[in-house]
Amino acid sequence: MAEFKRWMRALFARRVVLWAALTLLALLVAALVGPLLLESDGNTLNVTQRLLAPGALYWMGTDELGRDVMARALEAGRYSFAIGAATALLAALAGGLMGLLAGFFSRLDAVLMRLVDAMMSFPDILLGIALVSILGASPVNVVLALAIVYTPRVARVVRASTLVIREQPYIEAARAVGIPLPRMLWVHVVPNLLSPALVQLTFIFANALLAEAALSFLGVGVGAEIATWGSMLSGATQYADQALWLLLFPGLAIVLCALSLQLLGDGVRDLMDPRLRGQS
Repeated sequence: MAEFKRWMRALFARRVVLWAALTLLALLVAALVGPLLLESDGNTLNVTQRLLAPGALYWMGTDELGRDVMARALEAGRYSFAIGAATALLAALAGGLMGLLAGFFSRLDAVLMRLVDAMMSFPDILLGIALVSILGASPVNVVLALAIVYTPRVARVVRASTLVIREQPYIEAARAVGIPLPRMLWVHVVPNLLSPALVQLTFIFANALLAEAALSFLGVGVGAEIATWGSMLSGATQYADQALWLLLFPGLAIVLCALSLQLLGDGVRDLMDPRLRGQS
């Protein structure tokens, strides 16, 4: 517990990282708890109240179908957070395994890294559009497509770390005493890969939020029947000249969430890297 407190104090020594964490926590709590506290439902239609400006009754106004923008944005946050988190975890697991195998086994290195290079030769958004178009528009398929897009990034980082770890004296000692390979990887290699993988996870989380918003904005995301911040932006474009709040609130949520994750990732990276810790 004392060690955990020391790490937390070091992580949040920079105010910008602390504010980023608090902002992210506030957005997450609002998305999880907010819809339960509101009387209105984000999917309830009321065309007589369409395109109302923010006011006492509707704090964030209403959309073109009379739906409460605040309730809809809070419900959309659940899907956006879930898609981003699932993408980051899946990419971290797949990329971590690929990077571990490529870094520790020389015979697999050339094959896996050529696959990674081929995947990274495509722009992220174009590869994501192609994969979602093939798989179909649904939350699960969007997560799978984005995880495939971001897996190579994790793989390259983990591979680079594995190449350094496998040459360390304690790995040579483990080999000399005959420790089985699976145990060696799990006990001596994987724990040392958690730091770079954790940093990449926060960055991929932020990129996945932006990518999902971009896919939904282009009409190849989770589908119109499911509200995400990106799909809210997509539906609001044709009303931007008369109802700016339809773009403002979901767009602001995306910006705050992505920026907070990036800043938090920077803080974690500085904490894990002794060379950067003194520059924080």
